[in-house]
Amino acid sequence: MKGIQDTSSNTLRQLLGNGLRYNIPKFQRDYSWTNEQWDDLWQDIEAVRRGDEPAHYLGYLVLQTEDDKNYKVIDGQQRMTTLSLLIVTVIKVLQDLIDREIDPKNNAIRRDTFRNSYIGYLDPVTLVAVNKLTLNRNNDDFYRQKIVPLQTLPQRGLNSSEKLMRNCFNWFYNKIRKQFTTGESLASYLDEIIDKLFFTVITVNDELNAFRVFETLNARGVQLSSADLLKNYLFSVVDTQGSHESEIIEMESLWSKVISKLGNQKFPEFLRIYWNSKNKTVRKSELFKVIRRNISHKGDAFSLIRDLEHSADTYIALRNPDDELWIGEQDIMSLLEELKLFQVRQPIALLLAAYEELPITQFNRVLKAISIISFRYNIIGGLNPNEQEVVYNNAALKIRKGERFEEKMLESVYPKDNSFETEFSNMKIKKQS
Repeated sequence: MKGIQDTSSNTLRQLLGNGLRYNIPKFQRDYSWTNEQWDDLWQDIEAVRRGDEPAHYLGYLVLQTEDDKNYKVIDGQQRMTTLSLLIVTVIKVLQDLIDREIDPKNNAIRRDTFRNSYIGYLDPVTLVAVNKLTLNRNNDDFYRQKIVPLQTLPQRGLNSSEKLMRNCFNWFYNKIRKQFTTGESLASYLDEIIDKLFFTVITVNDELNAFRVFETLNARGVQLSSADLLKNYLFSVVDTQGSHESEIIEMESLWSKVISKLGNQKFPEFLRIYWNSKNKTVRKSELFKVIRRNISHKGDAFSLIRDLEHSADTYIALRNPDDELWIGEQDIMSLLEELKLFQVRQPIALLLAAYEELPITQFNRVLKAISIISFRYNIIGGLNPNEQEVVYNNAALKIRKGERFEEKMLESVYPKDNSFETEFSNMKIKKQS
């Protein structure tokens, strides 16, 4: 796969027990797993321990590195964090046994071995944790200062993701301490699962290659969070140029609004349509590279995210004829219904530009022309849609520059009457059974 530095299958022992360090980028998503995901993982582990399955596959883990020692966790942070919390609960139950004077010498050896092998180490003087896994900016303090040192976890003053981490720790802790009552059984449990949980690890050397991995895997039906990668890039642009905390908060607010409207899975398609409504057409595989080249200052990042937040509502409405934006615009609703029936995507960038730049009557005119062309070109003619995309893009750029819409902008993809009549007369309509 283009852009990949290395691909391998690694067990959890190979990932965590090798002296490597893993860093979840500052602006990746906060911890978000809940009871449903914790229970799924627990049941999968139990199935392996019963012998129902030889091992449990945890999916893709996408890492980025420049030195093969320190890795950014580009995708897989929820699973890595949860597994780390699970391991810490085993250490906590061992500490409970030590506190109760149950085989304290051997259990202390087990505790220290597991901590040093899979979590990190505690400075013996300051008790400051130096961890193999560093979480994002909203979660790492709680993980490092409270969870790893086995401090009493606070019940108040936590943000929502810290509460989830606390609840996750308590959930696994209650499971572990009820099921395992000796240091030997705890050691046997962890030693078994650490070799039977494994990832497909994809290692890349920069954000551009990571984005290409996302695009390739998503095209194969493996949904990864390319939206999170773009978010981290935009936030890093802001953060590295002397940002104030208020700027980060504003950026987070804007990003949350966009994602809440679209969701992570719809965001990449929307981003490309938005970009192509304002710039020369960019292929999906080149989009991140172009954005990275054009967005290099925090002012550009803020401008982009504000525009995305503004355009998201229009994009959603263009895909939904019944959207409240079209109340009272029956002609527009009918034409959008036709495009939905035709299942065409090529005109959306042009329609986005037209709605944002033209009076509603002119927008209606653009929409009507596109509906006619879609029927003639796509449905009856079955012609190459790639040519359409270029033509629609050129029209969108002209409209963005202040030109009035003219049907002649689209004439090269308007099938002539004689060819349309020939294709229409030869078309066979399948009857529904």
